[in-house]
Amino acid sequence: MITNYINNLSNIEILFLTIGFLGQGIFASRFIVQWIYSEKKGESYIPIIFWYLSIFGGIGLLTYAIFRKDPVIIVGQIFGIFIYVRNLILIYKKKDK
Repeated sequence: MITNYINNLSNIEILFLTIGFLGQGIFASRFIVQWIYSEKKGESYIPIIFWYLSIFGGIGLLTYAIFRKDPVIIVGQIFGIFIYVRNLILIYKKKDK
């Protein structure tokens, strides 16, 4: 079934499908990273890498959503990426003090 689906896709569709899956994988991995860091610290903790994974995963998903012309995912990812970048700005601003 999945083989038939992939065989019917053009090369550009396969490229963007790959980008979408990579973006989703990166985006989902942030929770595993956050969980590992929290376990090591013995408390809930969000490491800086969480925000970078969020940004890069979000960009992958946004790229896929633009290709698919999906306005719901496009708006959601743009909003999310803005928040992730803003969190990094706040983190680095605090470290500079």
